[in-house]
Amino acid sequence: VWYHRPVINEELLQSLPNLKIVASAGVGIDHLDLKLLSSYGVKVSNTPFVVSTDTADMGMALLLASARRLVEGHEMAVSPDTEYFPADWLGVEVSGATLGILGMGTIGYKVAERAKAFEMKILYHNRNQRKKEEESAVGAVYCKKIDDLLQQSDFVLLAVTLTPQTHKLIGKRELELMKPTATLINISRGLVVDQDALVEALQNKVIKAAALDVTYPEPLPRDHPLLKLKNVIITPHIGSATKKTRWVMVEEMTESIEAGLAGLPIPREVL
Repeated sequence: VWYHRPVINEELLQSLPNLKIVASAGVGIDHLDLKLLSSYGVKVSNTPFVVSTDTADMGMALLLASARRLVEGHEMAVSPDTEYFPADWLGVEVSGATLGILGMGTIGYKVAERAKAFEMKILYHNRNQRKKEEESAVGAVYCKKIDDLLQQSDFVLLAVTLTPQTHKLIGKRELELMKPTATLINISRGLVVDQDALVEALQNKVIKAAALDVTYPEPLPRDHPLLKLKNVIITPHIGSATKKTRWVMVEEMTESIEAGLAGLPIPREVL
């Protein structure tokens, strides 16, 4: 399964009575009904760990690009209408700024490691607090309440799994808690954010900017208001899109499929 295709529904499962395993690329499994698959005796695997490094890199890339207005800067530099570069065209500082990470799993922690190198102050919220030695290694401070993290952060980065609990985790109320100078970065799933509320917050300067590798749907309709805002960067869900990682993902999927067909324990089985 790649980019949630084909759709694994009851109709498909009924048409494939010999199906033994569904191997899904990436870490997210929100597109799979595990109970339905299990009822048909079908196993599930994914590739959770191979994507983490590249996705963390993408998170930092989006943070830096938004802070330093790289997309706008490129457009200015190559525009045939540009006659001079304005001296008051400024971005915001990254070093010394506060980064709030929602979701401190493998990807979130790797983002923290990178942010530490940029001398950022790191806050995080997670279902479970990390071990003290893990926090100390990256200088991260745990926020039991999301609200505390939102109110203090200059950059809020989403690295959570999409579940019923995280669906539209960031809505109108949460956006209004953020600083008017803050940037929202999403490398998880589009549905973690109430997109209509985000458009309104960006238009009304409730927050400064957003940098999104994920939206809903993907791609957005060509007339969607997010595509018209200067304070938004959108990339086409490319967190894991490097040649090496995609190759390893396919190797891991193949390994799981071969094990599933042979009746052996499945590497990276999703239970």
